[in-house]
Amino acid sequence: MPRVSDELEAPQPAPAATVAGWTPDGETEPRPTEDAVIAACATVYDPEIPVNIYELGLVYAIGIEDDGAVQVEMTLTAPGCPSAQELPVQVREAIMAVPGVRRCDVDVVWDPPWDPSRMTEDARLSMNMF
Repeated sequence: MPRVSDELEAPQPAPAATVAGWTPDGETEPRPTEDAVIAACATVYDPEIPVNIYELGLVYAIGIEDDGAVQVEMTLTAPGCPSAQELPVQVREAIMAVPGVRRCDVDVVWDPPWDPSRMTEDARLSMNMF
């Protein structure tokens, strides 16, 4: 599956989970935190499952560089997922809204394959899978 990437500047709304610094020259640009990126991922839902993709365990890795570049490795519940084209784009758009994110690359990976054991306890409870 192709990488979803774009070099456009991110919009700058002000969610709370970013880190800004201060230098003698003034305040520095905000830097995205892992918590802010996770919160952004948690706003994206699989349209067939009433649980966000982070709690489903679809996000495998998040990398954040000092320059505001974010790299996400995620998977889907199945290779034939009808949302295979739109979910990575939605994840990228949600992350680009985090203050300080300058670029976001979302890679869809299939190894290891997703299985229900990757879901959080809350996700299992909401789907009656205990």
